[in-house]
Amino acid sequence: MTVLCVRFLLPPMYEAALPRLLGLLEEFTPVVQALPPDGALADLRGAERYFGRTALELASVIRVRALALHGVDCVIGAGPGPMLARMALRDARPGLTRAVPEDEVREFLAGRPVAALPGVGARTARTLCEYGLDTLGRVAAAPLSTLQRLIGARAGRELREKANGVDRGRVVPNAVSRSLATERPFTRDELDPGRHRRALLSAAEELGARLRAVEKVCRSLTLTVRYADRSATTRTRTLPEPTAHSAALVGAAYGLYEALGLQRARVRVIALRAEGLDPAEQASHQLTFDPVDEKVRRLEEVADRARAKFGPRAVMPGTLAA
Repeated sequence: MTVLCVRFLLPPMYEAALPRLLGLLEEFTPVVQALPPDGALADLRGAERYFGRTALELASVIRVRALALHGVDCVIGAGPGPMLARMALRDARPGLTRAVPEDEVREFLAGRPVAALPGVGARTARTLCEYGLDTLGRVAAAPLSTLQRLIGARAGRELREKANGVDRGRVVPNAVSRSLATERPFTRDELDPGRHRRALLSAAEELGARLRAVEKVCRSLTLTVRYADRSATTRTRTLPEPTAHSAALVGAAYGLYEALGLQRARVRVIALRAEGLDPAEQASHQLTFDPVDEKVRRLEEVADRARAKFGPRAVMPGTLAA
């Protein structure tokens, strides 16, 4: 086991703490890939030789240091490669690293549903299940020609390799996430459009605060509405300009929602995703002479400082965009 997948148990909207935690990992290895908002991959091949300890022993040290120095617990998955480390993380829990030794990879994968494999979407999983290939063990045993006929030549070859435990992925240092997401589940199927809009307001303001915390802007916004029957509708809108401005995100979210034309829809979850992230310092901003907009932007700066000092609940959702 040479790769760790670490998820830090951070409070919501605390991505600003992630760089410090990445610095903790970089004390052990320079090969660290950020997985915002709260995770990272770390390749420990060199660290095992340098420190004379196994990856599991180093994982224990990382957990203790994260708690002692930053007050943050974490869950850790370990495997021979990034794909297996990510899959192991799903079985991990605080205080215990879930490890997949190289000689147990096939056993680890065999009984898992095909949808558990990273990169296998709902449509591909549905196609494979229709032909009885519902577990990774069955996919691994299937003839390559069958898989290629079902999902394509390249996709079939890659799927068979992954199902057999061949992990060709690598940890890419300093890789930057291209999206941030949040969701608002309802305690019961929600029919009230007013509550839908309040959930959108809260989610958009959270995304804005998180983007500003990591000094990013987004180019587009995606709305996903999941219904009581487990179906979902997804719509994406490109923003007029890259932004982290909460008011702009709220307006775009409302526009996406209104375009759906929902009539008495029983909504289970509303999710928003900010996509196409770029450094804020590289983004251009259209000058405006609207005093209200400028006032809101100044209030955002004050609210962000309050969140950084007192926590995410220092500013109630909706107070800036009201």
